[in-house]
Amino acid sequence: MFEFLVKRLATILPTLLFVSMLIFGLQQLLPGDPAKILAGEDQDPAVIAHFRSKLHLDEPLPARYAIWMRGVVQGDLGESVHTQEPVLVLIAQKLPVTVELALLAMCFALLIGVPAGIVAAVGRGTGWDFAANGFALWGVSTPNFWLGILMILLFSVQLRWLPASGYVSPFEDLGANLAAMVMPAFVLGNAIAAVLMRHTRSAMLQVMSTDYVRTARAKGLSERTVVLRHALRNALTPIITLGALELGTLLSGAVLTEQVFTIPGFGKLIVDSVFNRDYSVVQGVVLVTATTYITLNLLADLAYFLVNPRLRR
Repeated sequence: MFEFLVKRLATILPTLLFVSMLIFGLQQLLPGDPAKILAGEDQDPAVIAHFRSKLHLDEPLPARYAIWMRGVVQGDLGESVHTQEPVLVLIAQKLPVTVELALLAMCFALLIGVPAGIVAAVGRGTGWDFAANGFALWGVSTPNFWLGILMILLFSVQLRWLPASGYVSPFEDLGANLAAMVMPAFVLGNAIAAVLMRHTRSAMLQVMSTDYVRTARAKGLSERTVVLRHALRNALTPIITLGALELGTLLSGAVLTEQVFTIPGFGKLIVDSVFNRDYSVVQGVVLVTATTYITLNLLADLAYFLVNPRLRR
C-alpha cells in the first residue's frame, strides 16, 4: 500500500503542473481586455496602461505564467482586481458553504441510492426492482433547477416549513442552517442517488453471481449476511469511484442550485469571476477545484484497500 501511495503521489505533481498550464493558457482565450473593463466607461489610456502593468498584461505569456506559479508555490494565489482581497481569502469564505452543501447532498445520495440499488439487485425482476429503476430514471431526468423551484413552491410557499432561500452559518444557528440547506442538498443528492442506484444494482448483480457468494449461501449463512458482508463489500469499488467523482463535481460548484436557493457558495464565485474577467480568482478557483478532484481520487484509491482485502496483497 505504501508503494502504491508513493507512485500515486509521484503522478500528482506533474498532473497539477499540466492543469495549471492548461488553466492559464485557456483563460487567455477569453474575449475582452480586463484592463479596459477595469478602466470603466472613460477608457482613459493612462488608466488602461496602469492596469495592464499591474496585471502584468504587458509581459509575454510565459513570463506571466512564471509570475503566477511563483506565487502559487509560495501559497499566494494573487489578489482580486475587483475587491482587492486575496484570492485565498475569497476561497476560504465561499468554499466552506459549498463543502457543507456537497456533504449533505452526498449523505442524501448515499442514504437513498445505495440501499435502493441493493434492494433492486436482491429483488431482481420484482416490483421493488421496477420501482427503484423508475426512481433512477426520474432522478436522472429531472433538472435540478426545476425540482428546486417545485420544492420551494411546496415546502416554502404552500406549507411554510422551510425558508425559500438564503444561507445561515451553522456557527450562528445550526437549526436555521439545516433548514436552509436541506432542500438544495436534496435537489443535488437526488440526481446523484439515481446514478448511485444504477451502479450499485449493476455491481451487486455481478457480484451475487460469483462462486464465493454461492459458497456463502451453501454454508447456510443468512441472506442478510451474504448480501451485506460478502456481496456488498466486494461491490463497493465502483461505488467508491463514482462517489469520489460526484463529490468532486459538487465541490466545484453547483451553480444552478446555488442560484435558485441564493446560496453564496463556490459556484457563484466562479461565475462572477469569469464575467468580471477577474483572472486571479478564476485561476485560483479552478486550481483548487482540480486539486480537490485529484485528492478525492487518491482517497478513493486508498479506500479500495480498506474494502477489498485482495488489493492489499
